Parts: sequence; structure tokens; C-alpha cells
Amino acid sequence: MDKSLITVTSPLLPDLDDFHAMLKEIWASKWITNNGSFHKRLEKELAAYLKVPFISLFTNGTLPLITALQALRITGEVITTPYSFVATTHALWWNGITPVFVDIDPSTGNMDPDKIEAAITPRTTAIMPVHVYGKPCDTVRIQEIADKYGLKVIYDAAHAFG
Repeated sequence: MDKSLITVTSPLLPDLDDFHAMLKEIWASKWITNNGSFHKRLEKELAAYLKVPFISLFTNGTLPLITALQALRITGEVITTPYSFVATTHALWWNGITPVFVDIDPSTGNMDPDKIEAAITPRTTAIMPVHVYGKPCDTVRIQEIADKYGLKVIYDAAHAFG
């Protein structure tokens, strides 16, 4: 790796040799797509870790946002942050929803709860904050605002899993 390269984020990967046994098992099963044995095991272990009854794995962070928006029948306008990976906004656009951007708190990088209420209009149906770089949003304040205005909340938690 080029030591002069500066990235915003960089994955921490274990030694590839640690995965050879698992790869051999996957190749032997001839099942390398959805719902294979490792997929099912990961869902089960994640559900236990998060203390929830069910987990659904997706291939990326965009698809679960699209799915959540459709499952909750979100329409109109959704308040979100411009400080995120483009998937957050794409999920809204691809569902015919208008994103309404609220600026961030410069100390956390997360959506500033003090600026949410000013962005609410009669067309607002939800708030979609993003937990940025491992720092969760102020979920208590955001939920209070959502409850006050009857809005749904969908968190993009790809940056702060768990």
C-alpha cells in the first residue's frame, strides 16, 4: 500500500490466510450467493448481538434504505443530511422522494437537531439522519422532534454499526 495515500476511511482487513478454510467450505458447497450457510450464520449471530428477532442481510447500504422507505410507505419530503455517502440521497430519489438537507453539527459531523424543525413543511413525512464515522446521532432529540410532528425516522447507520 502506498504510504503517501490519505483516505477518508480504509478497511481493516485480516490476513487472507485466515479465510482459506472458510473459502474452501464455500467452494465445496457450491453456494456462493444469498442464503448460503455463512449468510444464515451471520444473520443469526447479528440478531443475537443486536438483541432483535430478525436480521436481513443486503449486498450494500443503499438497498436497505430503499427497502425501509418502501416498507414504511414514505413519500413527499424527507429531511436528511448532505454529509453522507451518495446512497442516502439516491435511496430517496429512486423512491420519488424529495430530500431536504439540514446542515451538520461541525463537532460531530451528524445532522444538527437544532436545525431540523426549521426544515419541516406540510410535505415532510420522515427524517433520515446518518450516524457519521462511528458517531451516533442524537437519537433522543431526533425522536422527540419526530414524535412532535408525527414523522417517521429511518437511520442510515452504515457508519456506526452496533
